[in-house]
Amino acid sequence: MLGILNKVFDPTKRTLNRYEKKANEIDALGKEMEQLSDDELRSKTADFRERLDKGEGLDDLLTEAFAVVREASKRVTGMYPFKVQLMGGVALHEGNISEMKTGEGKTLTSTMPVYLNALSANGVHVVTVNEYLASRDAEEMGRIFEFLGLTVGLNLNSLSKAEKREAYAADITYSTNNELGFDYLRDNMVLYKEDMVQRPLNFAVIDEVDSILVDEARTPLIISGQAAKSTKLYVQANAFVRTLKKEDDYIYDVKTKGVQLTEDGMTKAEKAFGIDNLFDVRNVALNHHIGQALKAHASMQKDVDYVVENGEVIIVDSFTGRLMKGRRYSDGLHQAIEAKEGLEVQNESMTLATITFQNYFRMYNKIAGMTGTAKTEEEEFRNIYNMQVVCIPTNKEIIRDDRPDLIYRSMKGKFNSVVEDVAQRYMTGQPVLVGTVAVETSELIAKMLKNKGIPHEVLNAKNHEREAQIIEAAGQKGSVTIATNMAGRGTDIKLGEGVKELGGLAVIGTERHESRRIDNQLRGRSGRQGDPGITQFYLSMEDELMRRFGAERTMAMLDRFGMDDNTPIQSKMVSRAVESSQRRVEGNNFDSRKQLLQYDDVLRQQREVIYKQRFDVIESEDLRSIVLDMIRSSMERTVASFTPKEELQEEWNLDGLVEQINAIYLDEGALEKSDIFGLESEEISERIMDRIETKYSEKEENYGVEQMREFEKVIVLRAVDSKWMDHIDAMDQLRQGIHLRAYAQTNPLREYQMEGFAMFENMVASIEDDVAKYVLKAEIQNNLEREEVIQGQTTAHQPKEGDEEKAAKKKPVRKVVDIGRNQPCHCGSGKKYKNCCGKAE
Repeated sequence: MLGILNKVFDPTKRTLNRYEKKANEIDALGKEMEQLSDDELRSKTADFRERLDKGEGLDDLLTEAFAVVREASKRVTGMYPFKVQLMGGVALHEGNISEMKTGEGKTLTSTMPVYLNALSANGVHVVTVNEYLASRDAEEMGRIFEFLGLTVGLNLNSLSKAEKREAYAADITYSTNNELGFDYLRDNMVLYKEDMVQRPLNFAVIDEVDSILVDEARTPLIISGQAAKSTKLYVQANAFVRTLKKEDDYIYDVKTKGVQLTEDGMTKAEKAFGIDNLFDVRNVALNHHIGQALKAHASMQKDVDYVVENGEVIIVDSFTGRLMKGRRYSDGLHQAIEAKEGLEVQNESMTLATITFQNYFRMYNKIAGMTGTAKTEEEEFRNIYNMQVVCIPTNKEIIRDDRPDLIYRSMKGKFNSVVEDVAQRYMTGQPVLVGTVAVETSELIAKMLKNKGIPHEVLNAKNHEREAQIIEAAGQKGSVTIATNMAGRGTDIKLGEGVKELGGLAVIGTERHESRRIDNQLRGRSGRQGDPGITQFYLSMEDELMRRFGAERTMAMLDRFGMDDNTPIQSKMVSRAVESSQRRVEGNNFDSRKQLLQYDDVLRQQREVIYKQRFDVIESEDLRSIVLDMIRSSMERTVASFTPKEELQEEWNLDGLVEQINAIYLDEGALEKSDIFGLESEEISERIMDRIETKYSEKEENYGVEQMREFEKVIVLRAVDSKWMDHIDAMDQLRQGIHLRAYAQTNPLREYQMEGFAMFENMVASIEDDVAKYVLKAEIQNNLEREEVIQGQTTAHQPKEGDEEKAAKKKPVRKVVDIGRNQPCHCGSGKKYKNCCGKAE
């Protein structure tokens, strides 16, 4: 009875039935398409576009368009999509995730919805995790689109702005997620509209969608510039932390990876730095540096979390095992690790622009995704992106043998057994892929195999250049490949001659990842398209996942039974405990991503307002009315501060008001007390505004309308950019400390939203004050040119060749410096501003 109810009410079954029906309709057109000549097939693109212009929708064209691409694919690549691929394509067109097993042809599946959506001429982005895959797919699948008369662009990190603009102007653009996000941020930092490269975001098909929208969702993209702060304190904090002893001076929690000084540790710190109280407000910076140095030593491991290469600390992606060159840990942790490793400590950077992948991809009109493993994160995709995960059936039945986990008492016993297993399979000629979680594990196994005389290839963060080459050879007879968990993702391991008879590819996992999805990806490397295969995970009670979730009780049990290091147990109870641990970690990770998004949504709303207004400024031909509104708003705040409503008129400080108005908005002596004496606050504002408008018109007449319009843009862009960058920094600091409000029984998120809104309003007021001051007071130079407030460089982006040359060719620009009289002078003399360059003013 329950089975019948499930069939009737299971939405997945209903969806798949609908997709199958649609696939049959597409399949029915196969013979008709086969009869068409190449030119007739090509002309279908123009026909479809004409029908769209006449009011038909993309859904109306789906059946025929898919059939056209299917036939074009057969003629161009020799590949003819199966029915299950047609079903996957329909799911993608509807903005869902097609979960298709490894080797089921996801790349070919995407060509059909990509072609259909590209017919609207609004642009389609095909997103991959690295440039190798983007280039490969653009070349292989691009031939199909070009055959059908569409244009294909490839957006790479190394391209110039003009080349990027051309790539984005194509009907279909292949790119990586990082490059798309950084291009969006850079577009919102440009000074001239023609420097923008992206078009409005329309439709994106994301390959390995779980990697991009889940694994990388916690890491925001950041464009940063150098912040002039001393690095000496990092070295001092590092030297101090080296003297501390675990347990006595600090406590490290394995589960949370949190590090905290003990009372003895605090006393040592106060003595070492010659201070009375480490938690005095004046010692906030020192406290922070000690905290980061502790974290660098206790929780950040070399060759696991990062590697050192050519004198640089390079982050290792914990999910993919790839080197994340150019990325840096934020909040001074990267500098603390540099100090720990005895490297030159780089300057801290200042955030100029930032966005998370979650918020970037939610700006598209429609997104879709493909992966072999998304079902475990279905709730997240549904809640955050409004995407359903549709499990597309395989073309051929999976016959892979997934064996139960073997659990050992110690790591030593586990690794010995792994190497023994590899050796036995190598003797038979069966290819083996050994999956590891960390770089150091892959190197340990490589060393053990070398001692046994077994030839092998290692694919980890230190050796990813030959990735495709190594992966393609991994299915050949007698090959042994060691790879960090997701290395080679997106590249099929094809079986060599005679390998099927040996049992197919053997995948050996040396540890369970904290996410079941990553384990499933490793398993999915074997048994593609109905091939035979075997997967086996080797675990030990000393593995991090086991230690984090109560291996002590199981260890005690094994001790009672007198288990030795080399005897495994196959226990369903332990396997269930591992899976339950993974579920808990996945739940924690989802919560942290959800929380990140809630906090980032506050900044997103502000970012959208600023970016829209900034774009309006760049696009506008005449900012006069906008600038005068900003000046009015600024001036009215000034008037209100000197003429408070709660005070009597006789108590108003009109002398102070006159002095302030002349200093900021008018010229000396332009307004006198007698001009405003006896007037109401609103009347005072109107009288002042009349004089400001007169002055503004005189300035416009003096310099010419065209130069005045450009001058307005220069001032507004400068004010918006500098204040927005300071605001991002301030919001970041607020966010880092806001969780402490929970101790006062307040909701940190609500506090962040309220304070963030107040800070945003203050920033807007500050922008208006700056614009008013500089538009009315600054002199216009003949060589007037818009200039970036700070030359930034993305943290995951190398500077392009020729950037310095272009910057050098720019004409000199007079900078208007906003600096306090008692602040250090900007010329670098070390004197106070009033005693240096400020004397001349």
